[in-house]
Amino acid sequence: MRKLTLFLLVCIGAASAQGPRIEISRTQEGLRGVSAVSRQIAWASGTHGTYLRTIDAGATWTAAQVPEAANLDFRAVVAFSADEAFLMSAGPGDQSRIYHTTDAGQHWDLQFTNTNPKGFFDSMAFWDPQHGVVLGDPVPDDKGQLKFELLMTDDGKTWQQIPPEQLPPAIEGEGAFAASNSCIAILRNQEWKSGPSAPSAAMWKSGASAPRQPAENEGASAPDPNLWFATGGKSARVYHSADRGKTWEVVDTPILHGPDSAGIFSIAFRDRMHGVIAGGDYKRPNEDGPNVAFTDDGGKTWKLWPIHPQAYFSAVAYDRRVNEEAIRQKQAAEQAGRLDKKLRFGSTFPERIFIASPDFLFDFRPPHDPRRVGAKKSQHVTFNAISPFPEGGALAVGPKGSIVFVP
Repeated sequence: MRKLTLFLLVCIGAASAQGPRIEISRTQEGLRGVSAVSRQIAWASGTHGTYLRTIDAGATWTAAQVPEAANLDFRAVVAFSADEAFLMSAGPGDQSRIYHTTDAGQHWDLQFTNTNPKGFFDSMAFWDPQHGVVLGDPVPDDKGQLKFELLMTDDGKTWQQIPPEQLPPAIEGEGAFAASNSCIAILRNQEWKSGPSAPSAAMWKSGASAPRQPAENEGASAPDPNLWFATGGKSARVYHSADRGKTWEVVDTPILHGPDSAGIFSIAFRDRMHGVIAGGDYKRPNEDGPNVAFTDDGGKTWKLWPIHPQAYFSAVAYDRRVNEEAIRQKQAAEQAGRLDKKLRFGSTFPERIFIASPDFLFDFRPPHDPRRVGAKKSQHVTFNAISPFPEGGALAVGPKGSIVFVP
């Protein structure tokens, strides 16, 4: 185990045109949702019903407010184009809602409102524009047993709850965090392909038979059935379903937990086997972990990150372009019978991970030490959430309209 005692700090204000840059959002709202469609098109979301959009690579951001949503906090946005996006608000009871637009925000369709007064939405993810999932904090079921709320859509319009009896019980004091729209992880479809081998719509909707699992990074005929979400509070656990929510495995992790303010805040998977979790205690942001762990067996076991010092981390994401290259090289090595079985920190495959704390970002390329990306104190730039670009790099957002591009 090694300790990192010196980080390379990249000051955003002094960065070159090829380095990290601050983008002017023209809003002072707190931003916690971000979705990068491409280097040209991205959306962000935040407090007081606010959403933002750029279609010129961040040269200008247009801020607007969803009608009659001024009291809502949009913790999540998932966008598919310059015109289509979904918003999820987080809050008690009916303050947790799901909206959808297909005309760049000229009109918003309110698709779902949480009618349970004890409900609270935390995170939203989509495999493709028709198939999505929303995670909510545990609520008592008919027997008084605490169960996480999970909603799914199969048409991009209507939402159905996964029956509570299909979910394992939550621990008293266990919950999920709506800090960065990243406490739920899926393997998102990059292409939507149909074909004779694809499951029928009825089969996929009913969940009666799990779809064929696609090869890593394959343009699949049906959404990948794997689903993970991470928790905090009295426990720091990872829930995994390999069959779209029918059955579940739950594992404990070594991430810091106990107080209501501590636990896993973010989870991401590179493929069905390799993933990362990050978190800590947001009330003690400078506490030195353990706040980051990795898995190479689909989430069954988690290995702590050996680098210190650490901090509270609100979000983690894989670089999409580097991830695709890692999968391609791994498949080629497997086919050639020369797969290097060494674990993380010794991998021969390319990998890049972004880890966000309030004051800085880690740009991590294992097995090398992470580069620390930050801003001058006078710039008042802080971070909550991060979304990777398909072309590589990422977009980060934070309080007071902070938006930062990392190439």
